[in-house]
Amino acid sequence: MARPSFIELPAANLEAAKRFYTQVFGWELAEFGPSYACTMTGDVDIGLQGDIAEAPPAPLPVIAVDDLEAALVAVIAAGGRIVKPTFSFPGGRRFHFADPNGNELAVLVAD
Repeated sequence: MARPSFIELPAANLEAAKRFYTQVFGWELAEFGPSYACTMTGDVDIGLQGDIAEAPPAPLPVIAVDDLEAALVAVIAAGGRIVKPTFSFPGGRRFHFADPNGNELAVLVAD
């Protein structure tokens, strides 16, 4: 079943964001290159996107699925608008879409 997997937050100052969430909540953050870090709980995780060119404009809910291509077809068929085509990242592939109200979400399949 598709379920929320993580929420990605824009983090223009990645180091400050990592310090903040570690200090406030005691989160351990795994680093994926110089501009991305996230919790790795296996439940709904938080990602911090420090590359502003790649960062969402607002918190980005990310939904995990088993079949990315089927989800893409379903989003389009239901009237969703693709805002970022499928791309690969360390750990999987995903695409971003806008729902009928303009909310941006992402769908991912893990490697």
